[in-house]
Amino acid sequence: MGEEELHQLISGCLKQDRKCQKLLYKAFYGFSMGICLRYAGNRDEAAEVMNQGFFKVFTRIESYDAAKPFKAWLGRIMVNTSIDFYRSNLKMAYADDLEKAEHISDGDFADKNIRYEDILAMVQKLPQAYRTVFNLFAIEGYTHEEIAEMLNINIGTSKSNLHKARQKLKVMIQEADDMADKKRYNSGGMNVNSIVAMNGTNMNGILINKNTWG
Repeated sequence: MGEEELHQLISGCLKQDRKCQKLLYKAFYGFSMGICLRYAGNRDEAAEVMNQGFFKVFTRIESYDAAKPFKAWLGRIMVNTSIDFYRSNLKMAYADDLEKAEHISDGDFADKNIRYEDILAMVQKLPQAYRTVFNLFAIEGYTHEEIAEMLNINIGTSKSNLHKARQKLKVMIQEADDMADKKRYNSGGMNVNSIVAMNGTNMNGILINKNTWG
């Protein structure tokens, strides 16, 4: 979609034009769903969150600054809506020893080869508390101080939940890696499926760039 067409749709949405709203929704469906899927436990929940996000987009469209990228503005609404959706029932697990969490390395997540779809499925399997902190830190780039304020938890809890999320993902990734090795060995050849490199503190190329417009 070109910039001129996008601005025409935004202008129509400012006038509450239903056709423009529908076209904008369709254009950014894939991008928005990709964000919500990272925070949701399944696709149905993600769709619910996404629709809430688009409701906010259409009711707050007048606050959009046309001088800034629309996609970034939309993405932030989807992230905030995802956080709001789970904030009421997030039960953050405190570490047994929060002082240990203060020394957790941000680079303790090993690189592995794994498909995007598998990564997304693994993230969705994380408990809500771990999944939310992991997304905010590893994907969105927030600091633990910012996450603590956003989720009304302390910094040690944020670090602890990130550490636990990474540990759980490590186990799932290792199991998937072992299974892939076993399949390659049994088939007597290499797995030619699309492979992407995963880094625990730099997943933008996997979980964000993978998202495409609908």
